[in-house]
Amino acid sequence: MLDYRLLRHEPETVRTALRHRGYDTDILDEWLAIDHRWREITTRVESLTAEQNRLSKEIPQRKKAGEDVEPLLAQLRNLKAEIEQLEHERRTLEHQREAKLLLFPNIPHHTTPVGEDATQNVEVRRGGQIHPMAFEPKPHWELAESLGLIDFERGAKVSGSGFHFYTHLGARLERALINFMLDLHTREHGYTEVFPPFLVRPEVMVGTGQLPKFEEEMYRCAMDPLYLIPTAEVPVTNLYREEILSAEQLPINLVAYSPCFRREAGAAGKLTRGLLRVHQFNKVELVKFTTPETSYDEHERLLRDAETVLQRLELPYRIMLLCTGDLGFAAAKCYDLEVWAPGVQMWLEVSSCSNFEAFQARRANIRFRREPTAKPEFVHTLNASGVATPRLMAAILENYQQPDGSVIVPEALRPYMDGISVLKPA
Repeated sequence: MLDYRLLRHEPETVRTALRHRGYDTDILDEWLAIDHRWREITTRVESLTAEQNRLSKEIPQRKKAGEDVEPLLAQLRNLKAEIEQLEHERRTLEHQREAKLLLFPNIPHHTTPVGEDATQNVEVRRGGQIHPMAFEPKPHWELAESLGLIDFERGAKVSGSGFHFYTHLGARLERALINFMLDLHTREHGYTEVFPPFLVRPEVMVGTGQLPKFEEEMYRCAMDPLYLIPTAEVPVTNLYREEILSAEQLPINLVAYSPCFRREAGAAGKLTRGLLRVHQFNKVELVKFTTPETSYDEHERLLRDAETVLQRLELPYRIMLLCTGDLGFAAAKCYDLEVWAPGVQMWLEVSSCSNFEAFQARRANIRFRREPTAKPEFVHTLNASGVATPRLMAAILENYQQPDGSVIVPEALRPYMDGISVLKPA
């Protein structure tokens, strides 16, 4: 959520940011009109209240002096009625102003390149090697089915399109990926592991920016006011909602595994095959809470921590700095980590590494004090997938496939697979 003062005092900054992000600037004009009327009413209420207080003190004095106070009492009644009417309008305007404010995206950081869409993202660097294959590489869904790792057909039978079963060594490999990443981030990168709830209240989804904008992409419980989480970012970021931290606690670095649930409303086309776009998937999430002055240094550390996963798995990858037109709703700056998948001949996003600055903290009211008596300030929040498993699994199968249809297990995962080094057709 943006600061009221920014919209009031720097509307052109906000207008430019909205244009760069592809948003209609009418939302700003509408908000400013509502806010202007709210301030007019507030000024009027304060003036009427002062007059009401003056009369309330004057009436007893005049009554004591034997004067007729009925005209003053009538004036007082009229003031009270007008104040009540204005207060009702002011409450309505406050609700409208707050609801509209939740629809504003974050302001891009000055280092975020201006662009219309993903074609204008900027490549930062690459890692790993794309090894040429002496045979036609298969897509991961063919490899997974021939190796008995994933059952797409029965997943659809049980839950519908976009769901699947990991089976036999496929289930083992999925668990190996999760444990490998949790161990890496806790043992080497210094994160504290948490295991969050998978259902959250609506206000928690508002806190991280999923609601109200992405309502159609969420799964919601019919009988309870709860949502299935689309990412562990939601409960973990809200861990400190409505709290005031001390500066000594920051930065806080948390890592969490969770399943993720996304309706992916409107999703269709090339990216829907196999594991490329599914409704339930596993992810290891990294979340940071920092001071404003350190958040961009922490953002680079966060990127390196997520990048290490791909380096240890020896996968070819690239890092893209997202332009304003492709930037996530709540992010001020974001890097995407993409792995190369030779079977589908595509770069697959496996992590978005975002700095939200105070955008989420303002929505969730997460603050800190530099000193015990200092005025509370909003923390900066950051997060990255560290990383999501479906496309990572797809990239492993496609990059490590062999001419005979087998798949080599990356060395980093073998301790989690009881030393199994090759997945062979049944």
